[in-house]
Amino acid sequence: MKTLDDLLAEGVSGRRVLVRADLNVPLDGDRITDDGRVRASVPTITALTDAGARVVVTAHLGRPKGTPEDKYSLRPVAARLGELLGAEVALAADVVGDSATAVVGALADGQVALLENIRFDPRETSKDAAERGELARELADLVGADGAYVSDGFGVVHRKQASVYDVATLLPHYAGTLVLAEVEVLRRLVTDPRRPYVVVLGGAKVSDKLGVIANLLTKVDRLLIGGGMAYTFLKAQGHEVGGSLLQEDQIERVAGFLKEADERGVELVLPLDVLTTKEFAADAEIQIVATDAIPADRQGLDIGPRTRELFASKVADARTVFWNGPMGVFEFDAFAGGTKAVAQALIDADAFTVVGGGDSAAAVRALGLPEDGFSHISTGGGASLEFLEGKELPGIAVLED
Repeated sequence: MKTLDDLLAEGVSGRRVLVRADLNVPLDGDRITDDGRVRASVPTITALTDAGARVVVTAHLGRPKGTPEDKYSLRPVAARLGELLGAEVALAADVVGDSATAVVGALADGQVALLENIRFDPRETSKDAAERGELARELADLVGADGAYVSDGFGVVHRKQASVYDVATLLPHYAGTLVLAEVEVLRRLVTDPRRPYVVVLGGAKVSDKLGVIANLLTKVDRLLIGGGMAYTFLKAQGHEVGGSLLQEDQIERVAGFLKEADERGVELVLPLDVLTTKEFAADAEIQIVATDAIPADRQGLDIGPRTRELFASKVADARTVFWNGPMGVFEFDAFAGGTKAVAQALIDADAFTVVGGGDSAAAVRALGLPEDGFSHISTGGGASLEFLEGKELPGIAVLED
């Protein structure tokens, strides 16, 4: 695939370049609580503006229903991006309408404009290729006949959407710095990882990770399971899990994973103990219990101290580690210890360590851990998992020609 360096070599001064970024940040009102994705977009945008390009950024925020919603406006993002770039970022009031046309038309060399939330237009996520194509054509028209498209939103490359896939079929297209780095890292995990290769999976639902677990069982040496999804595994082993998060409809599938891991010689490691409460609350009374002795009236909200030590020991001698999903409800201080212990184990390991985006990346920053303590922190949780699952990612496939 062609890269940003190829585009810069061709020359971009005076040209309009459409950049699909991933600026889907968490908000508390108008306050960005984690600006990691905004910061990750800066290198590509800066490289283009330094070369004299007129940069038009498109991105989404949240899940609006194809119509403008003030709570999903990109206003806070435009302000933060401007701070990071050290220059004002003009925000269009619409996606491809009169405001977008005027704002983009007013750009001078080296300036940046941000279109309003691309998902305010229902054509962005339409299943109808013709509808997506209409929006893609209007995006392409914004940058003109000598325009170019740079894909730099790795968190959306697993989606066949107008600003991710269709517009790349209409304009000269290039992989941005972020997308290129993500693909190179993930290819290291699936082609020839240094061993022992250890994967740590957490998060709420095992159903979100069925495909990736099935694929990883053919590739990894150890698979460590924590978070809410662990209780379905424990239930499949016949244990009582009380009021803990449980997906009854996945028990049979999970039992199959346990059997397959044993047959393949993959060490599948489950929690030994958990922090339990009677209510889901930050200040709930905590009781640490073994995973084979969870009371029926309690729920597990984090892995316990014995499990933290066990997981750390299973990571210690690894040469490659991929981690996706928190070990507990890390948003509550009382239940953040398991996630922090796993993160610290990755930092301490003499290994190529990858944090698989999403809540895991947010947890690293929320817990005050050094981001440079990991080899790579992905910006795309879902995209990372689908890559490791072996799926074709539309937003990557369209760049490979």
